[in-house]
Amino acid sequence: MDTILRVENLTKKYAGFQLDHISFDLPKGTIMGLIGENGAGKSTTINAILDLIKKDDGTVTFWGQELSSSKQLKEDIGVVFDGVNFYETLTPAKVGKISEKAYKQWDEYLYRDYLKRFGLPLDKEIKTLSKGMKMKLCIAVALSHKPKLLILDEATSGLDPVMRDDILEVFLDFVQDENHSILMSSHITTDLEKVADYITFIHQGKVLFCKTKDELRYKYGIIRCGAAVFDQIDKSEILAYRKDDYQWNVLVADKEKARKKYKAAVVDDATIDDILLLYVKGERAK
Repeated sequence: MDTILRVENLTKKYAGFQLDHISFDLPKGTIMGLIGENGAGKSTTINAILDLIKKDDGTVTFWGQELSSSKQLKEDIGVVFDGVNFYETLTPAKVGKISEKAYKQWDEYLYRDYLKRFGLPLDKEIKTLSKGMKMKLCIAVALSHKPKLLILDEATSGLDPVMRDDILEVFLDFVQDENHSILMSSHITTDLEKVADYITFIHQGKVLFCKTKDELRYKYGIIRCGAAVFDQIDKSEILAYRKDDYQWNVLVADKEKARKKYKAAVVDDATIDDILLLYVKGERAK
């Protein structure tokens, strides 16, 4: 598969926190979800990818080029942060006029179509809009200069479930031609379960894994058992575990193997939320 975005050994050091040699590839035509607890390093990773903060080490390339090497790359990358980057006294109509001057590829007709689709008023000042409407405006702007890659930092936060579903449909449409890709960080893991092809999990500044969503959904499982069965489990099969009252919850990478091997235990499917919580709040086998 062609790689749109390649992150190699990305490192950024702060007092008390380090983004530690982050590496992953985003293939063309796919959506990658970036997950992790608050403070794990998701936003720092995105800011470093976009050269908004200076890297201490590592390389980031888009279509094989560094961001600073080509003005065209900035046209081809749409960005949405968890917040509005426009003056609050502007209206969506004025934002369109400004964006038309900023982007050579700006499509005003497409922009107006997104405004209509998202139910956004043309002439109301941004400060009068709800948080959800502001997010929809940012998404409309990002899509209307016809990027090939979208980078989204909590772009669905603040939206109600119905509008989130509509926005996810827009994202799925965006990657349908298999030339576009999306990197999206989100704490709403159910959104990622609907649309993501890959999940990259960042924990305490490190990548714990980068796997296909299907592998996580269809292969990973959670053994729920008492102490007697827990003691029998091969520790090399345990990814993470946690004790809740009288029950052990054990994350494993092969649920069918676990079902055959530990017949006295219940082995449930694992959601992305389950996996995240067990890694973050549980312990690792030694």
